[in-house]
Order: sequence, then structure tokens, then C-alpha cells
Amino acid sequence: MITTGSIAEIQSLIRKYKAEGKKIGFVPTMGALHDGHLSLVNKAREKSDIVVSSIYVNPTQFNNQEDLQHYPRKTEQDKSLLGNCGCDILFLPSDEIMYADKSIISFDFGPLDKVMEGEFRPGHFSGVALIVSKLFNIVQPDFAFFGQKDLQQLSIIKTLVKDLLFNIEIVSVPIKRETHGLAMSSRNERLSEEDRKEAKIFYEALNAAKNIISEKKSTEEAKSKVQELFKNHKAELEYFEIVSDKDLLPKSENYLAPDTVLCIAGFIGNVRLIDNMYIIS
Repeated sequence: MITTGSIAEIQSLIRKYKAEGKKIGFVPTMGALHDGHLSLVNKAREKSDIVVSSIYVNPTQFNNQEDLQHYPRKTEQDKSLLGNCGCDILFLPSDEIMYADKSIISFDFGPLDKVMEGEFRPGHFSGVALIVSKLFNIVQPDFAFFGQKDLQQLSIIKTLVKDLLFNIEIVSVPIKRETHGLAMSSRNERLSEEDRKEAKIFYEALNAAKNIISEKKSTEEAKSKVQELFKNHKAELEYFEIVSDKDLLPKSENYLAPDTVLCIAGFIGNVRLIDNMYIIS
């Protein structure tokens, strides 16, 4: 695996591979890699000739500076995992490379970035769109791979690609879960063993809501059940929404449809977790 923090070097490599007719698959990450990330690399390996990954903890997408400071960083371990997984090029830039000057550009995605994560993390998706745009311009991939766990981010990036005419196919990869159902996330690194067990409440709540909607077609009963499960629990519920994956707006009818997705977020201590589940999987 070739590792570089130089834009000129990675672009030279990409030009050479493209001149040979090879397709480039790209997996952007913020490091602290787990099996969910590696499933993206594996998918990229299947669909592409050359797999490029990046590790960069992007400061502009953190509206909470404490969260940025505590975000896990395991660069050497990550490099080993990527190399063993078949990644061909790792782009490992510094802040000075990605933000040589303070950026003045911001993005507005209308309703897409005002609900759920956007409501509780103002400015987050503008920062995501900024860094993804930079990375897409640097790498110029044919395919880019993102996990379903960050469903709203996935919708934002698809909109970004469509509106800015990036010639890139966005590939969604299903959520990878730990044995008790917790969605794999780099943030799980900050959970104690006890907290990790407690965190399964998010998966249990999604399953309970899915069963109620599937059997009784009652969204209000599903919402009440989720709130009840979190009462007197160590985990704190931030939101639970039943939305369409097309626009992320709350669904008012036709719940038993392929686009219906249950979205949840909350805290275990000071660690914020998100998850989602489709009604029809």
C-alpha cells in the first residue's frame, strides 16, 4: 500500500492508473477503523481496480470541539488494517494540506440538513460537504463508498454529487453490527464495556418500533414504545424519527414501504450514537 499526504503525489498516481484504463474506488474515513469501514474497502475491492482510502479527522464538521479533541486516532493500526484489506493507496493529509487557508465556503441543503442530525448538529453537514468535495476533487474516483449507518450523510453526499455534477457513483454499504446489535462506529471506542452493553438499547428500540409498525401500522405506538424503553435507562434518547429515505421528511402514510426508515440518536454518557433500520430489509 502506498501512503502519502501529498496532493500532487496522489493525483500523479491516479492519473497513471486512469491512463491504464483502471477504475478508482474511494473510501473516505476519519480513522479508528472497524469492520464497518473494512466492509466498505471490501466492496470497493469488488467493484474497482484500484482502491484508495483516506484518513482525515475533519475539523469543520465538528460543532462540538470537545468531541473533536476526543475523537479516537489510531493511525498506525489503521494503516495496517487497510494494507491487509487490499487498499492500494492511503491518502493521509494534514490540516495544513486540507485547509491551507480558513475556508469561507458553506453549503445549504435545504430541508435535508435541517432535520435529525442537522437540527442537533448545526453546521455539521456543511463541513461534511466541504471536506468530501475537496477529497473528490483530489482523488477523482469513479466510485465512492459510504456506510448506511450515516444515512443522512449519505443523502447529503448524493445530493452534493448530483448538484455539483461530480462524475462519481455513490455506493451505499449496509450497516455492520456488533454481536449484540450495536452499530459499529469509531465512537464505540470511547464506550466502556458496561456502556457498550447498555448501548444495545438503540438496536432494541429500532427492532421494537419496526415490529409495532409492521404488525399494527401505528407510528404513534412505535414512538411511545421507544420513549418507554429509554425511561430509567442509562442511555439518553435525543430523537427517534420515521422518515422516507428520499427526502428524510417524516412519513405520514404508507409506512410499510421500501423507503421507510427508522432513525435514532442519543447518548451513553458523553458519547453520541446514531443508528437506523429500514422497515423492509
